[in-house]
Amino acid sequence: MASMMFTDCSSSTTARLLPFRHNPLLCRNNGVVSLRRLVNLSSPRSLRLHSSSSLSPSPTASLATETPAKVIDGKSVAKQIRDEINAEVARMKDAIGIVPGLAVILVGDRKDSATYVRNKKKACDSVGINSFEVRLPEDSTEQEVLKFISNFNDDSSVHGILVQLPLPPHMNEQNILNAVSIEKDVDGFHPLNIGRLAMRGRDPLFVPCTPKGCIELLHRYGVPIKGKRAVVIGRSNIVGMPAALLLQREDATISIVHSRTKNPEEITRQADIIISAVGQPNMVRGSWIKPGAVIIDVGINPVEDEKSPRGYRLVGDVCYEEASEIASAITPVPGGVGPMTIAMLLSNTLVSAKRVHNFQ
Repeated sequence: MASMMFTDCSSSTTARLLPFRHNPLLCRNNGVVSLRRLVNLSSPRSLRLHSSSSLSPSPTASLATETPAKVIDGKSVAKQIRDEINAEVARMKDAIGIVPGLAVILVGDRKDSATYVRNKKKACDSVGINSFEVRLPEDSTEQEVLKFISNFNDDSSVHGILVQLPLPPHMNEQNILNAVSIEKDVDGFHPLNIGRLAMRGRDPLFVPCTPKGCIELLHRYGVPIKGKRAVVIGRSNIVGMPAALLLQREDATISIVHSRTKNPEEITRQADIIISAVGQPNMVRGSWIKPGAVIIDVGINPVEDEKSPRGYRLVGDVCYEEASEIASAITPVPGGVGPMTIAMLLSNTLVSAKRVHNFQ
């Protein structure tokens, strides 16, 4: 039986170098053997580059007509949401003269984090949200970061605060995230927001952006959740755990598959809905999937591809070729969950501004 390694694809863990060995369970027409080498791409988290012996061009452009599975187009949905936000921002400005504001704090000079911050600023500009940016050197002290957070907490023109992760290793991530005012925690990571999300009869002020985007995709594509059996693969604080809580709020019956789960394939095969966020390319095979299941693939994994000008391409946690022949609907990678994360960040910022100014 092939070995599996679960990783938190949304955390800044250090990659482990593992001995190269052939994996007999390669994704058909998309063989991937993991080298688990760190590479900096356009994500704020550490991604691992994986090698491929005979990689074919990305299939996502043609699968919508060649396979029975419906493609859940996150890029299209995200654009629709941005258009809706743009209209609401304009209406709010015209009615009460208030423009939502998002502040982003970036510590260090990681190229991937800088790219992500730049994309967020561009997204803010596209919908009319004011953006504020603070860039601090790698050797900044924790107190310096906390001071900027405190200033933004007190600034009435700022309705959302985002601290770009990962932070330098000498900083206490928990202390810094907890310093963000819960009323401006548009990332949804504050313990009080997560606690409210977990409790029946309580509503969080904000829901973490990526899980919120996953559920929004299900809603916009008319996928029923109530009474369905759902499996979340991965239990990170950023994606897996809040995704499971959101599905539970929608009255689904939840199972969480993680690194200590026995028989993950058997458990996953019972699911009507699968949300995968583990950071392992093509780990979820066709044999894991119940016919007609709906798949939301959060994973974004670089694999070596000699045919690509960049030398790599991105694939998800789910073997797309196999899954698309069995599932009823599936998100592609890229172009699925990724665009939704920033759209939900903009949505949370708008919600915050509306709440503060009691604007309906």
